[in-house]
Amino acid sequence: MATPRCWAATALLLAMAAAPPARGFSLPLQRPADCGDARYFDISRLACGPCGAHQRQSAGGSSCVCQPGYRMVSSNGGSSIICEKCPENMSGVTQDGWNCITCPKGLTSEGKCKCLNNEILVERSIDGILLNEALCIHCNGSEQSFSASDAAGSRCVRCEQTFINVSKSCACSSPNILTGGLCFSVTDSLPPKGVATVRFGQLGITLTSAWFLKNLQSSASACWLYSNLTACQALGNMCVMNMNSLSSSSTDACGLFQYIYVNTARLGIVHSIAFWRHNLPWLYYGDQPGLASQVLEANHFPVIFSFKGTDKDVKLQFIAASFDAAGNFLKWQNLEGGILQLCPDTEIKLNAAYTFGTTYQQSCKISVSKILLDFANPIFYDLFLEYTGDNGQQYLWAVPVLNLNLQYSEMFVNQGSNMNNWLLTRRFFLVDALSGKENDLGKLPRVIRIASKIAISIRLVSHTQRGMIYPPLITIAYTDVLVQNPETQSVMVSFSVNYEMNQSEAQIQTDITLGVLGGLAVLWSLLKTAGWKRRTGSSIIDLQTVFKFLLFYAGDLANVFFIITVGTGIYWLVFFKAQQFVSVLLPLPSQEEDFVTYIACAFSLKALQFLQLLVSQLTIDIFFIDWERPKGKVLKAVEGEGVIKSAAAPVSIWRTYFIANEWNEIQTVRKINPLFQVLAVLFFLEVVGFSNLALMDSSSSLTRSSESYIAPWSRILRFGVSAALWLAIAFLQIIFFSVFYERFVEDKISQFVDLCCMSNISVFLLSHSCFGYYIHGRSVHGHADTNMEEMNMNLKREAENLCSQRGLLPNTDGQTFQISISRKMRLHYDRIHESLTRKRGPARLLDSSANTFEQSTRAYNTMNKFLSSFIDHVHKEMDYIVKDKLLLERILGMEFMEPIEKSIFYNDEGHSFSDVLYYGNETMLLIFDILFFSIVDLASQSFVLAAILTYLQQEIFRFIRNTLGQKNLASKTLVDERFLI
Repeated sequence: MATPRCWAATALLLAMAAAPPARGFSLPLQRPADCGDARYFDISRLACGPCGAHQRQSAGGSSCVCQPGYRMVSSNGGSSIICEKCPENMSGVTQDGWNCITCPKGLTSEGKCKCLNNEILVERSIDGILLNEALCIHCNGSEQSFSASDAAGSRCVRCEQTFINVSKSCACSSPNILTGGLCFSVTDSLPPKGVATVRFGQLGITLTSAWFLKNLQSSASACWLYSNLTACQALGNMCVMNMNSLSSSSTDACGLFQYIYVNTARLGIVHSIAFWRHNLPWLYYGDQPGLASQVLEANHFPVIFSFKGTDKDVKLQFIAASFDAAGNFLKWQNLEGGILQLCPDTEIKLNAAYTFGTTYQQSCKISVSKILLDFANPIFYDLFLEYTGDNGQQYLWAVPVLNLNLQYSEMFVNQGSNMNNWLLTRRFFLVDALSGKENDLGKLPRVIRIASKIAISIRLVSHTQRGMIYPPLITIAYTDVLVQNPETQSVMVSFSVNYEMNQSEAQIQTDITLGVLGGLAVLWSLLKTAGWKRRTGSSIIDLQTVFKFLLFYAGDLANVFFIITVGTGIYWLVFFKAQQFVSVLLPLPSQEEDFVTYIACAFSLKALQFLQLLVSQLTIDIFFIDWERPKGKVLKAVEGEGVIKSAAAPVSIWRTYFIANEWNEIQTVRKINPLFQVLAVLFFLEVVGFSNLALMDSSSSLTRSSESYIAPWSRILRFGVSAALWLAIAFLQIIFFSVFYERFVEDKISQFVDLCCMSNISVFLLSHSCFGYYIHGRSVHGHADTNMEEMNMNLKREAENLCSQRGLLPNTDGQTFQISISRKMRLHYDRIHESLTRKRGPARLLDSSANTFEQSTRAYNTMNKFLSSFIDHVHKEMDYIVKDKLLLERILGMEFMEPIEKSIFYNDEGHSFSDVLYYGNETMLLIFDILFFSIVDLASQSFVLAAILTYLQQEIFRFIRNTLGQKNLASKTLVDERFLI
């Protein structure tokens, strides 16, 4: 049996199911201002509801009240009230609205009784009985009482003291002067008449401020005549709201303050500070620009800061004295907790701004409506840095303010970089929503002024080893906002803390290093050019020589920039992060521009050198000398004659193809694994957390809490960390491959030399016109085109030293040589090479011109015969000698002897033929990869993107090198490209 509760639940579900799906749980938005006078805002329904008869909306908007001339009979809130019309003889309503009363002196617009000035309204007797007729009782202002009505007109209180002093009464009658609620005698020496205007220069608006109109003259007069402390503070605040701007012809708030300041020198100074006058707030460091350098650099702050120590050593203990607009002292406030930070954040992140050495940056966009709500009344701050003296006493060091909006004689003196033009101040505010009110202080301001940029600068004392700093400087820029629609208007604000030191000495050292190394690079490039001229067989200095010198210099200068940038990055990384007592601070982002320029130059020049290397490697001359000779004769039909003749047995070409494929495979072999290099660097940066060392904070930890503040990146540290990891991992890889892998697993370069000898193939390379390399692969067994059994027997004989050694010279093992050939030898080589390269071979193996094929074959055989006979000393007019290079020749990478009549073969145990491969240019490739990675990272601030693009460029250039290198190999050796796999 269904219960009533079940029926109710069923009805509710049916009602929900029947509700229009488009509306869901939506409701119309209504505000109290939308309800009008005849309706009120129902807080339970969040909507407007009608008021009853003879009712209207209350001042708060959330209930109804009786109209004038009606009294309440009952009230339960909202619209649940009953109103009744008052009789004609009692048309007034009491202040509480419940009773009717006779008003002898008329009614207010609200229907309540009113009294004259200096009278108080009385509606009930002392025991609370309601009077039939209200009384207006005059407050006695005679000498016995000196009383006047209070602001609410409900009681008599003692009148203001200035009235009593001047007129001996509570009336400030003529000729006395009444201003701002104070009375001054006409005989008093008053300050000049103040101008109650505020200029908002960014908007081009000058308006008469209601606050200034009410308080400026009275505050100035009370401060001048009576040294009233609160009045002096209020006057100072109005000067601060006018941006501390000074003009000799103006009597605005700052003009009046300066007038009093200058004429009260007799009162003395406070705390031995020449700029702080007795009874006056401290607003300026002097009355004209020029003292900033003395204030900021003459003395250092008497505290030693460190990166690792007690809380007092690693924290900036800022404290501020706060005042309201009327000049009342509010309290001392520690800046922690986001007192000066308009952007909201967690307390941990807000407090990180005051950790010494942590560069702090915070910015956000705040709506004007929130600003008006949170900062309805401005608060003024005098900022100090707290420290403990040697005697244990707590002291305060005043922090100067650089107000960028300040005008001195109509000039923005603080917006330039010349410190000698600055006029430093003391007091500041965050938001001024008071001075922009024109007519009524109870209404919204027409203009508000917001501290949109606050920057605290900490400068390290030069040559300090103990973390000593100059006094901090707080720089503030204000933004003027014309209030039109607060709900939709917003303003961008920022707060930052920057640390800096004098970088001129470091810049000088960098320039000297650059000059010295740059000069050495010129000399080294000249030596390279001289060596290149010797290797090309030319002695004429022509345009090509100059161009080659510039290419050499580009590569060497790139190395200079790379050395300087890596050294700089690692220097800052080690000395900044590892220090305990602070002696160095990181360069500011603006000071890093030269460093970034050096990296860009290094990358550009290194890219030019890399492209030149690619071109040179893709245009080398190479030929495989086949030492194999025919074994026996075969019968062969002569085409066209119909007869069979005996001919030498053909030599197999497959050994040449095999060697060509092996050469093709080692063209892009490197001493490191590029993929592992990129992944390892990325792993250490992002997973292990080395990237955190690039943050501009004092922490050297590799991990950061998700709740802690993350400082901005330093471009110098990012480069230093990434470059150090690249070099360290590459160094370890090279050691591993050189010491372990190539010795115990696989050495592709040495194996290629062995393979040449086993295949009875020599490699003749020319990287220059008259210079190249020779790999002697002539088999000690006389032939290599044999079966497996004989091959194994040959290997066994060689292992047991039963045959001669592999070297070019008898009883030697030297198989690799650097060769410097004579001009005659080169000309003969070129004549044969022209016919060899005139045709690259058949486009298809079975569809080609027989004549072209035969010409290519004859050219190949001619070149093979010529080079083999050259190696065998057959051509006495083109002979060669074998010798060792001098130590200085090996160091300089050049040859002192010129091969005029005989070519020269230099013994080369280091397999330097790898210079025409990637393998022999690992240093240049590694530097190019590091610079490419760094350029991408500096542009994107992403190590991941830099790693991906670096690997992609490696693969792209490797593909280009392989593809074009394969084509050059096929072109120069007559090996069909289809056999290169």
